Amino acid sequence: MEFGLFVQAHVPRHEVEANPEGAEHERLMRELDLAVHCDRHGFKYVWSVEHHFLEEYSHISASEVFLPYVAARTERIHVGSAIFNITPPVNHPARIAERVAMLDHLSEGRFEFGTGRGSSSTEFKGFGIPDNETTREMFDEAFPEILRMWKETRYSFSGKYFSMPERNVLPKPYSKPHPPLWMACGNPATFEKAARLGVGALCFSLGSPKDFEPLIRVYKKTIRDAEPIGDYVNDNVACVTQLVCAEDGQEARRIACNMGNMYHVSLVFRYLDTFPRPANIPPWPQVIPEPTLEQLEERIRTGQRIVGDPEECARAVQKYVDIGCDQIIFGILASTQPQWVAKRSVELFGRYVIPRFDTDPVHSTTRYRLAALGQASLSASKTAARS
Repeated sequence: MEFGLFVQAHVPRHEVEANPEGAEHERLMRELDLAVHCDRHGFKYVWSVEHHFLEEYSHISASEVFLPYVAARTERIHVGSAIFNITPPVNHPARIAERVAMLDHLSEGRFEFGTGRGSSSTEFKGFGIPDNETTREMFDEAFPEILRMWKETRYSFSGKYFSMPERNVLPKPYSKPHPPLWMACGNPATFEKAARLGVGALCFSLGSPKDFEPLIRVYKKTIRDAEPIGDYVNDNVACVTQLVCAEDGQEARRIACNMGNMYHVSLVFRYLDTFPRPANIPPWPQVIPEPTLEQLEERIRTGQRIVGDPEECARAVQKYVDIGCDQIIFGILASTQPQWVAKRSVELFGRYVIPRFDTDPVHSTTRYRLAALGQASLSASKTAARS
């Protein structure tokens, strides 16, 4: 099991009202500070979103700027796009290919390429895309072409949603054969699709390990027979959840019951209208109330929230291990908890929990990539020997 940080710059309205000129900047700098802190305490990944026009929910629209800055401030942690939107009206595929290769070079192989098509009509209609189904078609057209751009020096394409005359898209990736590939997943169909393509699954469902288990089962079964879109299979499922780790489990619970996380979840359903809305979720501007202690205890029991002292957090992590999850990503600042609380959680979790589950100093995605290179070298050697 590996661990990561989920960055999205949640800027709640009450912070803007209290600090109109500085709230947004303060949130962005807090995310950077926490990412650097995670690098020092055993976390292996920082994942940054790309969202547009989603006031309060997420103010990171240019993760291709944020991520290299994180890479420059850190030493070991991998930086990943969760996601780069690869629909052509939002980001031309050639520009994505260029940015990913540049990030790969400047981080010296620490970049993870997570892809997606967006999940909010506020976003895709803002770029002139008429409906959600069109984003699916655009994604399916663009993704394989980005891989072609990295390989070919005389690339051209004529498609439904974008076309290019013959050009050499530069630079080519630093990592050989290319950075690890991921895609956003939220239902059985997308988990199966990611597995069929041989790419990692970034799971953005709001649920417990029990909810994730059938999705991961579909992924793990399908990926055995993957027809990879890239040059190797990245057999990885990453699930997003929340973390509050404190020396005193009761103190962790008090924080978790009063940190505004459910306000952020309310914003999920305000904007991400391609997500199914559960019957118990009130329509915006009504807000989901913060959990009572009894409700939080149930979420802790089921693993929906990783909250408590280090031993309790370790027991919750084990629930994810048991269902076949490969990475847990924590959206720590999707809340109003103070920075010192967030950093303390990272320190305690890094000191007492991570070493129990992640004993390999090498990132799993690096191992998959290097294994593929080794297989390719072996195949080339055998071919040369036969000739």
